[in-house]
Amino acid sequence: MAQLAEPTLNQLDIPTLEAELTPQTPQKILERAFNLFDNIAISFSGAEDVVLIDMAHRLNKPFRVFSLDTGRLHPETYQFIDRVRQHYGIAIEIMSPDAAQVEALVSEKGLFSFYEDGHKECCDIRKVAPLRRKLSTLEAWITGQRQDQNPATRGKVPVVQADAAFSTGDRSLVKFNPLSYWSSTDVWMYIRSYEVPYNPLHERGFISIGCEPCTRAVLPNQHEREGRWWWEDATKKECGLHSINQNA
Repeated sequence: MAQLAEPTLNQLDIPTLEAELTPQTPQKILERAFNLFDNIAISFSGAEDVVLIDMAHRLNKPFRVFSLDTGRLHPETYQFIDRVRQHYGIAIEIMSPDAAQVEALVSEKGLFSFYEDGHKECCDIRKVAPLRRKLSTLEAWITGQRQDQNPATRGKVPVVQADAAFSTGDRSLVKFNPLSYWSSTDVWMYIRSYEVPYNPLHERGFISIGCEPCTRAVLPNQHEREGRWWWEDATKKECGLHSINQNA
């Protein structure tokens, strides 16, 4: 019997699907995403993402994971990625930036130009371009975004959306955010309850963890995103992976 083709964005009624999924648990949202799409993958870098990996693992369904290696992550982050791979017995596809683009940027502006002219150019090369390359092969992707991570840019993140930022004229992309309505407390209760692996930098005051030069620990009562690109305005604390949030 021939396998039915996966639905495309044009065939899905996103508002109806969002209304259906919004009251559901992250596990139910994940399960629905996997049932809708075979060509779908989880984007993995931090605590929220490994929670999604753990949930997917417990669903006993095949799933795919990819991660962006910017070349400037903390050593602990590289060790964490490999620990997750071993813990769940999964393959993690590592996406790296174009070497020629990195070399040109560093040769022209040095290793730390982002402190002077903003992080967008560096993030575009090291993060956004590799992500775009990966997403061009997928019908849908899954992220660990939460609304309370940054009210200025993520406060309206839905559980499912049409990802206009990475769709093209002939290829539409669907984006699932199963943890949209969860808090940091919910994430860490899950991690502790199920003994999920996590980045050891969290034990040293790092909450939101990105590249080593652009991430620092936060003080008590500081918001978690204050440790990212701390020299810039709060409304700019995105790297471009979720630029759709800023255009909503």
